[in-house]
Amino acid sequence: MVLHDDKWIGRLSKIDFAFQPIVNSHTGVCYGYEALLRNYRDAGFETIDSFFNQAYNDQSLHNIDIMLREKAIQKFSLLPKEQSVKLFFNIDGRILGSGDYESGNTTKILKSHCLPNDTVCFEISEKYEFVNPREMVKVLKTYRSQGFNIAMDDYGVGFSGLQMLYYTEPEFIKIDRFFIHDIENDAKKRLFVSNIVNIANSLGIIVIAEGVETENEYFICRDLGCDLVQGYLIQHPEIEIGNLKSYYEHIHIMNKEDRRKISRDKTLIRGEMEYVEPVHYEESILSVCDKFREKKNHTFFPVVNANNEPAGIIREESLKDYTYSKFGRALLQNPAFGKNLGRFVSKFPVADVNIPVEKILETYSQCGNSIEGIIIRENMKYAGLLSAPALLRILNEKSLSAARDQNPLSRLPGNTLIYEYLSKALQNRDDHYMLIYFDFDNFKPYNDEYGFRNGDRVILYFAELLKSHYSSSERFIGHIGGDDFFMGIHNELKEDIYIEMLELANKFKKDVESFYDRDAIRKGFTVAADRDGKIKQFSLLSVSIVILDLPVNRSRVYLTEEIGKCLATLKSMAKKSVNHVYHTSINNLESLLTRQISSGQQLFLNSQSHSMENKTEFEYVESLFQSVNAF
Repeated sequence: MVLHDDKWIGRLSKIDFAFQPIVNSHTGVCYGYEALLRNYRDAGFETIDSFFNQAYNDQSLHNIDIMLREKAIQKFSLLPKEQSVKLFFNIDGRILGSGDYESGNTTKILKSHCLPNDTVCFEISEKYEFVNPREMVKVLKTYRSQGFNIAMDDYGVGFSGLQMLYYTEPEFIKIDRFFIHDIENDAKKRLFVSNIVNIANSLGIIVIAEGVETENEYFICRDLGCDLVQGYLIQHPEIEIGNLKSYYEHIHIMNKEDRRKISRDKTLIRGEMEYVEPVHYEESILSVCDKFREKKNHTFFPVVNANNEPAGIIREESLKDYTYSKFGRALLQNPAFGKNLGRFVSKFPVADVNIPVEKILETYSQCGNSIEGIIIRENMKYAGLLSAPALLRILNEKSLSAARDQNPLSRLPGNTLIYEYLSKALQNRDDHYMLIYFDFDNFKPYNDEYGFRNGDRVILYFAELLKSHYSSSERFIGHIGGDDFFMGIHNELKEDIYIEMLELANKFKKDVESFYDRDAIRKGFTVAADRDGKIKQFSLLSVSIVILDLPVNRSRVYLTEEIGKCLATLKSMAKKSVNHVYHTSINNLESLLTRQISSGQQLFLNSQSHSMENKTEFEYVESLFQSVNAF
């Protein structure tokens, strides 16, 4: 296609493209690059939109777009050939409804650079309303029949939304930056992204999170099920292609430091996953029919593209009208019809092997009971199939594992999970955390007087109080054992937490009176033996609360042993305070640790620290908090 407008030829000579990597959210391996228009100001335009609006008004939009594709593809072809990646190219939606649209131009450009058609993924933005959606769908189907991929760009902020998703059946959805920014502090954004991911996975669509700039945004997008991520956290757009990488190690390192839970699920999934030999998109339909005859127990086969990426499934029943008919089989032998496997391929739910099992269950439940299972992907490649019975077996194993990690009395997370939370909180210096330790006052004399069964009732009451009144998505509640509880709070105002803990202490003190007899309530104390066997009066039950503040940008990463020493001191301060709530910052930790304490206490803490090396996680945390209780 030739452009005869000298003015536009001059403008286009100034235009360049920057490439921004799109990487696997679990490995950091580069999956593709988005081509982003650059130097448009040198061409005389203030914005990219004004560039395309002028082209549209000059009735040259389609011609100019083809010229831009040629520029982008030519630059893309300079990347190392061994790097199998995709080029994501934005096209103005108005092209799809223009009268001068011609098919085959991009194929010619790619062929001249020895690149296959599936190298290119066309990004269609839903920010603008389409004048002729039927014509758009028709053109997109033509693109797909030629082997190109389609991505819905800026998903969630445009006019068409689900309707466009329904008709276009894209291979990719790019979630707009609006939903990614500050997602760690916005529950509604997390809900939106989670639902988009569920719908996409159910339809076998790959999800890309756009504009990921912080580690928090990255971790949340990954954990919500976004397959790919793009943004400044990975790399800014680069005009010099020599600065681009095929692998972004810092993403891999971030994953490695935060993979503990997910690796458990990954092991379970791999153990139950069945590898069903896939058929390739380029195979003839007759070849697939032969495979169904050979594998009589198979009612479907997964379908993969040239890069071994899942493209859907092909069901035996979809071919029956042809295989059981004389004229139908003759039609399949026709090269023009029989090589077009795509018309028989159905979209199928897909999940990455690295995502939590619960997220895979959400995907499965979105589809009802009408599907055979879930296709599992690893490194974006087909890995196997997880059937419905296999998924149920994994969930049962997860339930058993969760039960082992729970406190048997309260059913709250136990010491293993508390250890994991503490480790993560202490490592993450970019976020604000508050570590809260709860310990009952005068619990032993209550147990001695009223028995262990009633003591367990008090413990269960406090556990339910924490769960029902003080839990949220940003809080972790755990039960260390006995009358010791733990809470971790992520990114909340510390002033609000202090007031909240005062209210909790007052509520518990008031409500727990119902666990005493009338005489004890009237007197306000009970009589029992202390730890040395001496009879004395004890006040009614209350709770002491230590709040340890971990501010943002802490000077260093603190060890859990240091936290244990600090809590030991703070606990005694909380018990001596008027309201039994003591709040301080870890910035005071150094002075607390160097404070002159008894040699016995110091010796005990040091011995605890040296004895951690050969302990299990459960024993580790149990010892850590025993060091607190010893004083």
